[in-house]
Amino acid sequence: MTEKTKPELFIIESLTLEDEKAQRQEGDIISRMLHLAGKTETQYFYIRTKRELEEIIDLFDESNYRYLHISCHGDRQGMATTFDDISYSELGEMLAPCIEGRRVFVSACEMATKSLATKLLKGTGCFSLIGPKRAIRFDDAAAFWVSFYHLMFKANELKMSRDRLQSRIKELSSIFEEPINYFASSRSSKQGFIQVRGSSIPKSRKRKTS
Repeated sequence: MTEKTKPELFIIESLTLEDEKAQRQEGDIISRMLHLAGKTETQYFYIRTKRELEEIIDLFDESNYRYLHISCHGDRQGMATTFDDISYSELGEMLAPCIEGRRVFVSACEMATKSLATKLLKGTGCFSLIGPKRAIRFDDAAAFWVSFYHLMFKANELKMSRDRLQSRIKELSSIFEEPINYFASSRSSKQGFIQVRGSSIPKSRKRKTS
């Protein structure tokens, strides 16, 4: 990337038809909350297919926005749009050319894994991959991400530094009792990234999937 990125958030969301009917669009909630807080350049796109995802990723590339948030269903093998399944290899191929100097946030069950981190952080210039470690409820995810972005942007700082990210993730992970994986790029690591430590959670809590 030759042009400096903008400290703005670009949101892509895709859920099941059942989720749509139940109005579980977390990404839309985040977008509206940030607009309320004055981040009026936040962009939000709802998609249903792999083809649409490819088109919207092109828009993300052209936007030069620094922060990408993907809200969807996922597991350790890949993510899903409303009508298509997408492997991490496929997602990596789509995103790798346009994430240099950017950060990727994923709001999906078990999607923030070393497998995806390898595809997004090794040799791409992407700064980080951050998301829930395990299955997470819709309400917990929405509350976590609204709080996270509100606090990160509240100071009107242009940079999400590793220290600030680690501090906020640790704080909110404890409050919402949700473990968050934070993978940061690293030139000294053979795998191209390290897993930043710091989040905490009681291990005994029972989970309900989204």
